[in-house]
Amino acid sequence: MKKIIFLFLVSKIISCGTDKSFDLSLAAENLKELPTNGDRIKLSIANPKDIKIENVKFLLNGKIVDREFYLNTKLGSNELSAIFTINDKQKTIKQKFIVYSDKTPKLYKYKIINEYDHDISSYTQGLEFDENQILFESTGQYGYSTLKKINFKNGETIKNIFLDENYFGEGITILNDKIYQLTWLKGIGFIYEKDSFKMIDSFEYNDSLEGWGLCNDGEYLYKSDGSEKIWKLDPNTLEELSNIQVVTNSKVINKINELEWVDGKIYANTYQFNKEVGIIIDPVDGSVDGVIDFSGLKQRVKKHDKLDVLNGIAYNKKTKTFFVTGKYWNKLFEIQIFEN
Repeated sequence: MKKIIFLFLVSKIISCGTDKSFDLSLAAENLKELPTNGDRIKLSIANPKDIKIENVKFLLNGKIVDREFYLNTKLGSNELSAIFTINDKQKTIKQKFIVYSDKTPKLYKYKIINEYDHDISSYTQGLEFDENQILFESTGQYGYSTLKKINFKNGETIKNIFLDENYFGEGITILNDKIYQLTWLKGIGFIYEKDSFKMIDSFEYNDSLEGWGLCNDGEYLYKSDGSEKIWKLDPNTLEELSNIQVVTNSKVINKINELEWVDGKIYANTYQFNKEVGIIIDPVDGSVDGVIDFSGLKQRVKKHDKLDVLNGIAYNKKTKTFFVTGKYWNKLFEIQIFEN
């Protein structure tokens, strides 16, 4: 019992931003349980021993703020800190907190338009159409990871290459006749010539953790890494330019997987939930605009021991419909998505 209490107290000390040596803590008046931008925050240092403190500065994410200010910062994880001196020695105390979206996600459902055959041996990781309505797919598993070109109407594989057995294939996207493909844990991605599948180059990840999903807006690439972050990449240098954190009005959404860019929004699969769910993300600030209920799709595919989760979402610009499948699913579904 003593160990449990001790750990709890340590957790409280860290989360409250405390200097234990002087019993000082950073206090943020009006910082709600679910903070949102626009909240008025009043900062102070709790000082029960009335120690002489001088040269106090308050900071939000490393930038100086007034003692009282209106919250206006990125969604997701942020950090408040106080820098001050005691006996001419500089001290710092910090407090992390989450800023949530101020909007409630809309709920969406789907309608099945068509069902097509899909290779049941494909551990689907990425799915994307080119301008000719040819479907490209990336699959995972060590020794079985592939890049494929598919005739979606009959499920026929037009072209197929295997990755080296050391790589676990992940998401793909197509931009300027190049295919960009991620791998999972090796911190490396590959670039191919779209038609021939000839490898042009490879690239290393920078600060992102892993390779999960990939999409593009016609100019930049967007990459998920298994966390709550989506990274914006320069397609020429593959430099990670910035990131957003994906949040709703009450939750941080992590384990974001396959991505697809449609009409200025990012559609994504996620491991966050125990049922078939997709999310619609605002790429500017990371707020979740919508949650798509895909329940029922998995019940329509062949049952077998390896059957796994929904993953793979592609948008056909000509038909204006979405195509979704899953890991080891024998069907590819053409669907319309609409607000519930």
